[in-house]
Amino acid sequence: MAEVLAFEHVSIAYDSRAGRQNILNDVSFVIGEGEALGLVGESGCGKSTVALAAMHYLPRGMSLTEGRIRVEGRDLARLSADELSRIRGNRIAMVYQDPMSSLNPVMPIGRQLMEVPLLHGETDERAAFRRAVAMLEEVRLPAAEAMMERYPHQLSGGQQQRVVIAMALMAEPALLIMDEPTTGLDVTIEAAILALVRDLRAKFGTAILFISHNLGTVARVCERIGVLYAGRLVETGSIATVFRSPVHPYTRGLLGALPRLSGGHRRGRLRPIDGTIQAADRARLGCAFAPRCSFAARRDCEERPVVMVAIDAAAQHLVRCARIDAVVAGSAVDGPPASATATNDQAPIVLSVRNLSKEYRLTSLFGGDRKGAVRAVTGVDLDARAGETLAIVGESGCGKSTLARIISGLLTATSGEVTLDGVDLAGISVDDRPPDTRRRIQMVFQNPDSTLNPSHSIAYALTRPLRLLRDLASGEAKAEVLRLLAQVRLPSEMADRMPHQLSGGQRQRVAIARALAGNPGVVVADEPVSALDVSVQAAILNLLGELLEQSQLGLVLISHDLALVRHMADWVAVMYLGRVVEYGPADQVFSPPYHPYTQALLLAAPTPDPDAPPVVVLEGSMPSPTDTILGCPFASRCPERIAGLCDTTPPPIRRFGEHRISCHLEIDAERAQPPAEAGGRTGMRSSSA
Repeated sequence: MAEVLAFEHVSIAYDSRAGRQNILNDVSFVIGEGEALGLVGESGCGKSTVALAAMHYLPRGMSLTEGRIRVEGRDLARLSADELSRIRGNRIAMVYQDPMSSLNPVMPIGRQLMEVPLLHGETDERAAFRRAVAMLEEVRLPAAEAMMERYPHQLSGGQQQRVVIAMALMAEPALLIMDEPTTGLDVTIEAAILALVRDLRAKFGTAILFISHNLGTVARVCERIGVLYAGRLVETGSIATVFRSPVHPYTRGLLGALPRLSGGHRRGRLRPIDGTIQAADRARLGCAFAPRCSFAARRDCEERPVVMVAIDAAAQHLVRCARIDAVVAGSAVDGPPASATATNDQAPIVLSVRNLSKEYRLTSLFGGDRKGAVRAVTGVDLDARAGETLAIVGESGCGKSTLARIISGLLTATSGEVTLDGVDLAGISVDDRPPDTRRRIQMVFQNPDSTLNPSHSIAYALTRPLRLLRDLASGEAKAEVLRLLAQVRLPSEMADRMPHQLSGGQRQRVAIARALAGNPGVVVADEPVSALDVSVQAAILNLLGELLEQSQLGLVLISHDLALVRHMADWVAVMYLGRVVEYGPADQVFSPPYHPYTQALLLAAPTPDPDAPPVVVLEGSMPSPTDTILGCPFASRCPERIAGLCDTTPPPIRRFGEHRISCHLEIDAERAQPPAEAGGRTGMRSSSA
């Protein structure tokens, strides 16, 4: 296999007024032609620096201090600026997490695609146009010629990412670097992008460096994996070997911190890795992970260098650890322990939603005649119970965040009811709600940075709701701030710190503490851990689980991560195009029978298991919320739709105790099987069969 990218004992440092700081330390790996290597690790471990170094794009102040980086045998450090320019985009291409960072918003995508061959030697615009159309067809975008005339804002997130991949592949590069390419995408779109990457790699023989914190996506795309910690590779090997038999304590920690989609682990305690990466860890003589490792021994791990050693005879599985025997003899990696909690359909209902709808009326640019309406939420019924979690799942545009904002009062409903303590709040905005009602419903957002004032201390952020919502005196508020910090497992000295002095996980804990400041009855959490590392996510989920056990608040959890939902939820509502298509206790929603859309989500979800069956891609896209839907909203994409019925007649609601499914298909319990066993069957059959 021909070598495409090689890192040979690469070290990279950053020079600043504070001195030199190591960013990468002795990193070595090789990617061959047509091979995919996944690079994983927490934020700050150096993954993106590896990607920039492979492009020879290191920022000012950062430099290669040791080692060599070769692309197709050529040492990048020895190439001139012109030679590097010819290689970038031609032999090496990169796909970033945010496609809009690579797309010009004021230029049609066709012209942007054509620029690649025109910049790299193609002089015929007609030929460049044909190549661009052909590549859009390769990435499975419909009506490719018409798509050439669209601007980036006219495409969905998944379509934008496909365009960026097409642009990267236009010159048929030898190496494609993908930095978190599916992080912001829905599970169904993510599955389609991952399948596309695998197919294109097979067709073009492109080598791929795939950077991600999602171990499930890495397992789907790559043959080999490299685990990076504090700028050092600590374990490398095949996906099958590392996932089945991880050796390094950090790799084991990452896998042990993951919630699992399979099995009944609801609210069992996850295993986060204690501590965080510190700047001093990069400069350690011994193991960088030693301060967080339960197997560390001072003499072996801290007082002497730790090198990569081979675990197998073929030297394909390498580990940087001085205590391998002790680690292997320790406990095996497994999922979270099963929880003894059970869904309680007799738990008191703290929030009730009935027949809730939200429409946005469309008008012409100058306020003229109405042109229709966007139906964001239609006829939603669900309940949040004390001490339990109601999870709302679905693709982007399904209405779950709109529903959350109506509950919290950031939006008002067009019709229907949101009842709290006997009062209907559906038509009352948060500013018009009585103070006690505002106190009873609080919200935790995805990004705490957008809700914490960078100019004020943590104490101020927590004191303000205590004074506004509970009218506490200064002394009482100060004592309550310390109690709230302790409740979310933060030390008291955090009160005097500014938001930028806290890690991402610590800031999210502050956001949760602020939501708890008013002693709420309901907390709405909109993607509260999706921006966090695996280990930090585990700690936050454990915290939320503890808070539910200690209090009688109801948690409404918005998420697209089905493994997280399986772990946390007592009740699940599956939304599609503003409607709830399946609702019930989590154990029943995640077991057959399923709504076809629920099963499509389960089949598309990547899992950190090399033995898992291939993901099944849901074809088509969600209809426009302005379209008039006569029948089932999922009919246009459903593989088991009944022609002449599903697309013309609203589906009946089929009830199985507390579990309800909105579908024309008749349940056949004998044929119902989990997705992994059914190979794509829904466990339903046509009522006309």
